[in-house]
Amino acid sequence: MTEATVLIADDDHGVRTVLSHALGRAGFNVRTTGNAATLWQWVSDGDGDVVVTDVIMPDENGLDLVPRIKKIRPELRVIVMSAQNTLLTAVKAAERGAFEYLPKPFDLTEVVNLVKRALAQRSERLPQPVNDPSEEKLPIIGRSPAMQDIYRTVARLMTTDLTVMINGESGTGKELVARALHDFGRRRTGPFVAINMAAIPRELIESELFGHEKGSFTGATMRVTGRFEQAESGTLFLDEIGDMPIEAQTQLLRVLQDGRFTTVGGRTPIKSNVRIIAATHRDLKSLIKSGVFREDLFYRLNVVPIRIPPLRQHVEDIPELIAHFFAGAAAEGLPVKTIDAAALNKMKAYRWPGNVRELENLVKRLVALYSEPVIGASIIEMELAGQAPAIDDGVGAATLRATIQRHLQAHFEAHEDELPPPGLYDRILRELERPLIAMTMQATRGNQVKAAEVLGLNRNTLRKKIRELDLNVMRSGAP
Repeated sequence: MTEATVLIADDDHGVRTVLSHALGRAGFNVRTTGNAATLWQWVSDGDGDVVVTDVIMPDENGLDLVPRIKKIRPELRVIVMSAQNTLLTAVKAAERGAFEYLPKPFDLTEVVNLVKRALAQRSERLPQPVNDPSEEKLPIIGRSPAMQDIYRTVARLMTTDLTVMINGESGTGKELVARALHDFGRRRTGPFVAINMAAIPRELIESELFGHEKGSFTGATMRVTGRFEQAESGTLFLDEIGDMPIEAQTQLLRVLQDGRFTTVGGRTPIKSNVRIIAATHRDLKSLIKSGVFREDLFYRLNVVPIRIPPLRQHVEDIPELIAHFFAGAAAEGLPVKTIDAAALNKMKAYRWPGNVRELENLVKRLVALYSEPVIGASIIEMELAGQAPAIDDGVGAATLRATIQRHLQAHFEAHEDELPPPGLYDRILRELERPLIAMTMQATRGNQVKAAEVLGLNRNTLRKKIRELDLNVMRSGAP
């Protein structure tokens, strides 16, 4: 039986009871209280080897108590519990010097193991204080266990410059996590520079990353700084790293190894002081086996892996996400909307192949296209039924491929060994454009103003296309 004593402070008698029994069975001495004043007295008297405290207590916020404890007893490990399961809570716990943040409801086995780990680690460096971010500026939304794991990881990385690899499907919010790592980290006063590898032509990647000198190639009329220089003393976010060409991977690896790079056309190496965060939706280990991604670069980047779960694996966060997106729309002067329980159930049952981005786009459509202040199940059912096949089943992509193949096959059968004739692009675009506009006009009940907004077209341009495509569209009362 260990002689270690655990001090528990929580105003919920039930929580104190279950924790006391679990830790007692594990061999610890346990003292419990329902207020911060008693806990502070015990700590001041030198009692206890580990503290487990709630955040919300009747006489003081447990987070505010942590730095006072660390000041008089820096060796004492403090575990903070909270039902306010947001990234902000995890970050505040870490920045005040808490050993760990424990979201409620918790697993008793996890609590016991956490206390044992706290006792085993006696010399952990305290994080440096940071300015309190406001709740409104939180970059990530969700209170599910999956999101809690991400919050705790972000909090643990606050005082490090470790390289991070974020993996997740498209639309899960990988850049938001990268921004949180920067904004709550010790490089937060430096720049955050993002570059999408999939969006840059192969021949321009070296110049984009490292910059170029005047006259280094045709068209280089001045010296241009690259992303590494722009991110100096800050964070460089390499999005879609799996799409980086193999030759560019070699150059990036050299910078990660040496901490220096040379501009295109330059001769003097430049020292680099940036934190690297990479992200991808692809399976990099499969790409390594295929020979299109360097294994040594993978291990340089994958120091701390973070996996962002798809929305279908944390649907319990959907109500909070919807409220967040509705609030954002209302802040921009758009109509205030709510959603009823039946509609929420429909949304929770949907698989969300486009993840949080798809949900956000749906909420934007609900605000823009529907006059109802409360969104019901019938609207959600119609929206998801019209949207899911194109994303979830790949029907839209298959239709596009079939259209292109049909036009190409028809041409090559008649004109062997020739390139497609001029105008092929316009013919394919016209065939896809007609059903797209027709579906949008149907969804907006013939309202051309709303349809133009959804399609991103000028209203007059939309009217012209409707005439050119000879579309018979139903008309609403709106023009």
